[in-house]
Amino acid sequence: METNRITGIIIEEAIKIHRRLGPGLLESVYEAVLKRRLEQRGLIVQCQQEVSVNYDGEMYGIGFRMDMLVEGTVVVELKSVEVLPPVAFKIVTTYLRLSNKEVALLINFGEETLKDGLHRIVNKYTGPKPGSQSDEL
Repeated sequence: METNRITGIIIEEAIKIHRRLGPGLLESVYEAVLKRRLEQRGLIVQCQQEVSVNYDGEMYGIGFRMDMLVEGTVVVELKSVEVLPPVAFKIVTTYLRLSNKEVALLINFGEETLKDGLHRIVNKYTGPKPGSQSDEL
């Protein structure tokens, strides 16, 4: 499945969840519900995926944990905070670079409207632009 289609499904389901549950719950609640909804839509979802770090040719156990990895391609970082700290964007950018993935979604369920809490972050993305002709296939 194409990356933009995957991110579209994730965003669609996140919005539905936020509309029903609202802001203010623990991150783990949103993670569990989003995982289930995405699986019901036929996507493969891995939660709390451990990622090793390679430094100068040496592997170092766990470097970080991704909140979610969807279809093996899209990193999803979830937050449930009133104000998203600027470092959150830097962290997700580092996750993308170190895991060699192209696209991540940073989703803050703590916002009053989820539209304000949705952020798409890219790392050397080479696919079609969202909304392009090939995206609709």
